[in-house]
Amino acid sequence: MSGMRITRLTVGCAALALATAACGAPTDERAMTTVVAAATTPATSPTTTPTTTIAAPTTIAPTTTPAPTTTLAPTTIPETTVPLLPSPVPPPENAYADEAEVLVGRIAIPKIGVDRDMFSGITLTTLDKGPGHWPGTAEPGNVGNAVIAGHRTSHDKPFENLDRLEPGDPVVFDNLAGRHTYRVRETQIVFPDAMWIVDQTAEKTATLFACHPKGSTKQRIVVFLDYVETTPIPA
Repeated sequence: MSGMRITRLTVGCAALALATAACGAPTDERAMTTVVAAATTPATSPTTTPTTTIAAPTTIAPTTTPAPTTTLAPTTIPETTVPLLPSPVPPPENAYADEAEVLVGRIAIPKIGVDRDMFSGITLTTLDKGPGHWPGTAEPGNVGNAVIAGHRTSHDKPFENLDRLEPGDPVVFDNLAGRHTYRVRETQIVFPDAMWIVDQTAEKTATLFACHPKGSTKQRIVVFLDYVETTPIPA
């Protein structure tokens, strides 16, 4: 049995032999001799078998190593900064509404010989003075879409020859922030209800538009510009 100590013991037994003189010997004066022969087998010392101890099996409890504690670093989600885009004001209900005369800069289109003051507003009252910046659209040089309108056939008709512009031609705006150079990307002809032309962009862009064809208000000619750079205005 497990855990029980088992001992074996073996004992050698002693053999005893007793011999007595035979009776019936001659009766003379000789003394009767009694011979006692004792045959004795020396006792054998008990032989003790060595004790064998069977140790109970030893059960070693497994060593438990604590699981390493893993500390997860907090996940940091980088902040995404979305620029707040300009919000164009709705077009005027009265095309001839009075607008305060506010000079906002200057526009130059070397290809068609334009170099004019630029005002804030898009009513005919403002455009009669010169190209007008659509209120609420991006300022030239800023993120967003700077939208500029101008006459084609009346007054000094600064946008008369917009149809001559080709991709890559420069258009330059000056304002208090510096000189902002753009280049023509493409020209499209749209109908007057194409209000998407004033949609704002996450990039720096600009848009020029005027009536089309010349002498008619049936459509609009629209020139889309991409930003190139801003530099200081030469003294």
